[in-house]
Amino acid sequence: MRVSVLPAALALVAATLAAGAAPAAADTAAGPVLTVDLEAGTAALHHNTARVTYARVDGEVNSVRIISVEIVSGERDCAWVSWNDPHNVNGWSNLTSEPSCNGTGLVESPDEVIKAPAGHPLKVRLAADHGSDVVHKDTEKL
Repeated sequence: MRVSVLPAALALVAATLAAGAAPAAADTAAGPVLTVDLEAGTAALHHNTARVTYARVDGEVNSVRIISVEIVSGERDCAWVSWNDPHNVNGWSNLTSEPSCNGTGLVESPDEVIKAPAGHPLKVRLAADHGSDVVHKDTEKL
């Protein structure tokens, strides 16, 4: 009687694949994915909205991973999202590479970890202008 080695070989391949997949799962962000919705300006031509999707970094104090940033600017505005960076001279650092302007939308996935010292509450801000000065803003705590 001949014993087939095929089932044993399949079991070995399956175990190898399962073991190789385990480290990839450890690289994912810890905790649930959260969102913050921001709204700045008045209705109609100066209505700006944004959504920041993030996750807390496991084991780190006051650290979050920014997964994505979505902005829709008002038709007469430029809008951007920033965070209250304690290391920046003006107190804010942009989370997107450019603003969203004149009614367009912008979606970026920076996959960036932002950190602040303990006791410094992390915040994001949607700011919009009509050409020079910030005239609309909304700030929310992460």
